[in-house]
Amino acid sequence: MKAVKIRVTGRVQGVFYRASAKDAAVQLMLKGFAQNQPDGSVYIEVEGDEENLNSFIAWCKHGPPRASVSNVVVEETGIKKFQRFEIRR
Repeated sequence: MKAVKIRVTGRVQGVFYRASAKDAAVQLMLKGFAQNQPDGSVYIEVEGDEENLNSFIAWCKHGPPRASVSNVVVEETGIKKFQRFEIRR
């Protein structure tokens, strides 16, 4: 079990990035949340199996079809034992 926080920048708001990230996370059995930030980025905290996390991070680098990702910053963080993956407002 591993946990990371991810900041995704580019055209990532208004393109279903959070909803698509949730779908990807659920498919990979990951838990956490995705939240839009005032600066236009998307902030994600996610935890689970390391291999699945790596697949999720790879997904974040392109996102859904209408997104245009310019940068993804990943940082390890502590495990919070999230119950599910949710979209935060």
